[in-house]
Amino acid sequence: MAVPRAPLRLVGPVCSVRGVHGLSGTGPPRGSQQRWRALLQFLTDHFYDVEALRQYLLRKQVLKVQRDNRSFTSLEERYGPSVAGAFFVLKQGGAVKFRDQEWIRPSKHGRFSLEFFKSQNVSVEAVDASGCAINYEGLGSLLPLRELRSLSLQRCPHVDDWCLSRLHPLAASLEELSLAGCPRVSERGLACLHHLQNLRWLDISDLPAVSNPGLTRILVEEMLPGCQVVGADWAQGLRLGSEEQPRDAASPIPA
Repeated sequence: MAVPRAPLRLVGPVCSVRGVHGLSGTGPPRGSQQRWRALLQFLTDHFYDVEALRQYLLRKQVLKVQRDNRSFTSLEERYGPSVAGAFFVLKQGGAVKFRDQEWIRPSKHGRFSLEFFKSQNVSVEAVDASGCAINYEGLGSLLPLRELRSLSLQRCPHVDDWCLSRLHPLAASLEELSLAGCPRVSERGLACLHHLQNLRWLDISDLPAVSNPGLTRILVEEMLPGCQVVGADWAQGLRLGSEEQPRDAASPIPA
């Protein structure tokens, strides 16, 4: 038996269907009135309550992330992996550096020159994807960059342990890696970096999913002996309480 749908309740200022009146008492242009009526009708037709609306917006966000992480197979077939990988990073809002060239960064409006399409025979040596929405699927666009030396994934909200387990194809070239501020990276993901024996610098600062940063840093340094690990105090999480501190031999014993 179908459950009758209750009308959507809108909490806030009372709005006229014929127009929305602000504090000034003047209504918006006719086009705005039509768009507002269409929005109200859409909300009423599709959602039972605020929770349904929240779920709808969440699905839209997930679909956008999936769309942004699609691979550009046709570009790779025509121009090679360097151009396709660079195009993917720039579309995400990141920056790339081809060998012996300057950094290429998009403008604040997301625009960038396509001159790098002429660099199909030049390898990409550095990628700055800080803050980008790269996920497990999107990372596949970077793995063919077999001469990539530096990779920054700082503050990437969708980079997780599974992503780090996928970096092993870059083991022969990757020397610098930043994971600072990635909320989904934990000790398990960092353990997957043991393949990257050519790493010389690794930033693991501000990883909220890592429960014991100090111990994790020690373990990572043992796992990658030739790598400088930064961003976590080795004693962080290992400090003893005042009652557990070792007693100085010269200190008097309390009565």
